[in-house]
Amino acid sequence: MLHSMRFSGIAPFTLLLVSRRDLQDVLPAYGCLGQSYFGTYGLRRAFVVDRACLESSFSLAHLGTAVRLQEEEENLVWLQRKLVDPSLLPAPFESELDHILADLRKPESDWNSYTVAAADAQVSLSTPQVSLHVLHRSHDGALLALTDHALRALDATLPARWQYTAFPASPLPLVPVPPSAKNRLRAALATLRFDHIVASIVNGISLPHLRKDVRYLSGEDPASALSTRHSFSEDAPRAAEWLKARFEEAGASCELRRFQEGFAPNVICRYAGSEDTTETVILGAHYDDRGSFGYVRAPGANDDGSGTAALLGIARAIARRNVIFKANVLLCAFAGEEQGMVGSRAYARELREQGANITLMVQADMLAYRVPGEPLQLGLSDPALLGTAELTQILANVSAIYSPELTVGYLPYPGGSDHESFHDQGFPAAQVYERAGYPKDPMYHNSGDVSAREGYDFEQIKSIAKVELATILHIAGFTLDQGEEPETST
Repeated sequence: MLHSMRFSGIAPFTLLLVSRRDLQDVLPAYGCLGQSYFGTYGLRRAFVVDRACLESSFSLAHLGTAVRLQEEEENLVWLQRKLVDPSLLPAPFESELDHILADLRKPESDWNSYTVAAADAQVSLSTPQVSLHVLHRSHDGALLALTDHALRALDATLPARWQYTAFPASPLPLVPVPPSAKNRLRAALATLRFDHIVASIVNGISLPHLRKDVRYLSGEDPASALSTRHSFSEDAPRAAEWLKARFEEAGASCELRRFQEGFAPNVICRYAGSEDTTETVILGAHYDDRGSFGYVRAPGANDDGSGTAALLGIARAIARRNVIFKANVLLCAFAGEEQGMVGSRAYARELREQGANITLMVQADMLAYRVPGEPLQLGLSDPALLGTAELTQILANVSAIYSPELTVGYLPYPGGSDHESFHDQGFPAAQVYERAGYPKDPMYHNSGDVSAREGYDFEQIKSIAKVELATILHIAGFTLDQGEEPETST
C-alpha cells in the first residue's frame, strides 16, 4: 500500500523528534539536519540522521526525543489522537492507545474482513500475519513500524478522533517561506480596502447550491451515488469525477491527478490569469472522509464536505459574474487527507519541484458546525504554531470587511490539514476553520456526520467562503468580462 523505508548513510540511524518551537534556533547550528527532514507530526518535526550526522555534535542527540531505527524499516507511521474539546473524549489517551494497539496485535483468525467505506467494496485482510512494532510512545502519540497489512488494518479500524500519518519514503526539503513571499503579502495587506464589486461577487455565493452540493457529497440527496468518500473506496473516484464536472460547468479547467496507487485522485482546477505572470493563488479542501468503525456509511458532510462545497460555491460565484483573474487561480480538492495529507503532500512537492510561484494557499477544512449558543465563527491557523502570519492577518482583515458577522480567533493547535503540506514546501499557507477553539463537532469522524442535524450551519459555510473568495479577488486581481472595473482589485 505504501512503502518500506531504506535509509542511506552510515548505520546506525536515529530518528530525532524536535519541537517546532525549538527548530528555528537550532537548525542553523546543525547543517546535516537540513538533508534529513521527514515531516511534521503534531508539535514535532522529524529528522532521520545517520551516525556521521549524530556524531558531528555531542548535543545533537539532546535536541529532542531520539529513537533508534533499523537500516530498513516497514511503513513508519505516527499515530495520535486529534486535539478536540475534552467533552468529546471517551477515555484517557493511554487507554485508547492501548486498545488500538491490542486490536492490531490480534491473531489473524480474529481479522475476518474490514469494510473500508463502501458497501460494494470490502478489503479482506488475509495475509499470514499482522506485523506491528511500537518504536516510541509519548503522552500524545506513538511511532509505529507496520506492514502494509497492518496499515490497512489500522486505517479500517481507527477510532473517531484518531489519525495516523505515514512517513515519506525519502527526506523532504526543509524550505522556509522566503522573505520575498512575505513582503508580497505585506504589500497586499497595506492596500486592502472595501471594494463594492468584490462585495457583490462574494455575496453571490448561493446558499441553496451549498445545501445541494453538501447533500450530494454526503449521500443525503436520494439522487447521489455516494455512500462514502473514503480514499480507498470505489465511491471516492466517483466523487472526484462528479467534482470535476461541477467545477468545469463553472468555467474552470480541471484534471484528475493521481499521486499514489490505491488512492482516489486529487481534483485540480485552474483559472488562467489574464496577465503574463506565473503568480498563483490556491484555495484547497479535501473531499475524502472517514466514518465510524464498523459502518459502511461515511457521509463527511462537515469533514470536509463543507470545505469542498465552499470551493464549488466559489467557482459558481466566479462564473456568475464572469470574473477574469489577473493572476492564476487554483481550486484544489485533495484526496488522502485522512491518511496523513498524502494527496496534498504529493501536489505541493510537485509544485516545489516545478519552481511554482505560489502567492498563497488557504485550506478550508470543517466549516459548518456551530456549537448551539455560540456565534458564527472563523478559526484561523495560529502562525506561532504553523502557517504564515501575513496571510492569517489578510484573512482576518478580509473577514472584518466582507463577513463581519464572524467572530475571528486562532486555532489552539498546529494544523493537521492540507495547508501544512504547502507550508512545509515554503509556500505561504493558512487554514480556515469553523471554530476559534478545539473541535467540538460530536459527529467528527463519525457516520452521523450529515447536514440534517443540530449545529450544522450553512450560513457559516457561506460566510467563510466569502472570506476565501474575497481574499483571492484582492490578491490575484480581477476584471469582469462585461467591462465593469473593480475599484481596488489589485
